[in-house]
This record gives sequence, structure tokens and C-alpha cells, in this order.
Amino acid sequence: MVSRTSLGIAAGVAGTLFVGYCVYFDRKRRSDPEFRRKLKERRKKAKDGKVGNVQLPDFKDQESMQRFFLQEVQKGEELLSEGNFEDAVEHLSNAIAVCGQPQQLLAVLQQTLPPQVFHMLLQRLPAVSARITRTASSSAMLAEEDVE
Repeated sequence: MVSRTSLGIAAGVAGTLFVGYCVYFDRKRRSDPEFRRKLKERRKKAKDGKVGNVQLPDFKDQESMQRFFLQEVQKGEELLSEGNFEDAVEHLSNAIAVCGQPQQLLAVLQQTLPPQVFHMLLQRLPAVSARITRTASSSAMLAEEDVE
């Protein structure tokens, strides 16, 4: 039978080897020039290609715009029910920004949302609308460049 002392020593050695293994490969990964380049690209892509943490749809495709609108409204409602007002306002403002009739949607939201959440939504809306408009116009310019 194996004693408790030898089991403890074996567990300690195994833990030390595992930590050493992790440290070795982390150092190897971080010193790799490709890792740094990919990390910078990934951060830039995340910063440029998204509004908040939301991937925007193709603005020329009406079906994808409708899907995006419904998805954002649904996420906003879910987050509201969880009490996460900040993220809910972000998703609802995305939905309003791509909505065909934003005044009607705002009227419905004003009746259904608590006043402080609706006020947050009104404050956030101009910035989100500007970002979405800027992204839409830049994607249209890229599409025009592809044609030439």
C-alpha cells in the first residue's frame, strides 16, 4: 500500500511539473513574433469592425437587417429582464439605429421601459446612430472601390 506521504510528494511533483509546463509554453507563445502580430490584428479588428460588441449586418441585404433588428430587440429585452440596463440600452439603441421607423419604436419603448432606462437610451442613441452610419458609409465606399 502507498503511504500518504508518498502520495503527497507525487501530487506536489505533478503540480510543479504542470505549472512549469504552463510557464514554458506561455513564454514560448509570447516571444513568438507571429503571436504579437496576430494579437494586434485581432485587437484592431475587434475595435474597428464592431459597434460595442455587436457585429453589424450587411446594410444592403434587407433580410439580414431585419434579422439584426429582431436579434437586437430580443437581446435588449433579455438583458432588461436580467437587470443589466447598460447592455440592454446598447442593444436597443442598435435596433433603433437600423429601424425603418425609429419614431414609432421609440414611442413603444417610452411606454414600456422604465423612465431612467428610456432616458439612458435617448442619451446613447446619437452616438450609436453615428457609429452605424459611419460604418455603413465606409462599407458602401469599400463596395464602390471593389467595382472600379
